[in-house]
Amino acid sequence: MSVKIRLQRHGKKGKPFYWVVAADARSKRDGKYLEKIGTYNPNTNPATIDLNLDSAVKWLHNGAQPTDTAKAILSYKGALLKHHLDGGIRKGALTQEQADAKLATWLEAKTGTVDAKKDGLTKAQADVKAKAFKAEQDVNAKRLAAAAQAEADAIAAATPAVEEEVEAVAEETPAAEENNETTEA
Repeated sequence: MSVKIRLQRHGKKGKPFYWVVAADARSKRDGKYLEKIGTYNPNTNPATIDLNLDSAVKWLHNGAQPTDTAKAILSYKGALLKHHLDGGIRKGALTQEQADAKLATWLEAKTGTVDAKKDGLTKAQADVKAKAFKAEQDVNAKRLAAAAQAEADAIAAATPAVEEEVEAVAEETPAAEENNETTEA
């Protein structure tokens, strides 16, 4: 029986979520598997990968062949490096402590790069939000200025008509006062 380390699709349409499994090569893609090794979520940025390193290396030692995508995932998480270092230990080229030190150094460097990418993405996202907020403030300021200008224009247009009405009322008032004085006497 040949064993493959491959992805098993889960999730819903348009939102894939994968299990990394060791399965018989003859089984269906989403069918029976021998062991679940980890998960892979490509929907996040950067993609979220949770992998049981020891279990993956155990299957590699037993001769399991990873698919192309699974090989990329195993390489990203360091399973292939650990498998390679274990081969060096078996041959006597390295001691267990040296192999563990090399793997730890590599994992720290990898974690640093992933964290730097996450920080860069977070900063870029914050910059985009700040630019959008600034643009929205500019649009709102222009809209308020246009509304104030339109109101001022309306008041200016209505002012001459009001002044004419005030003058007309002022002309009628003295005549009305004279009529009131004559009727009272």
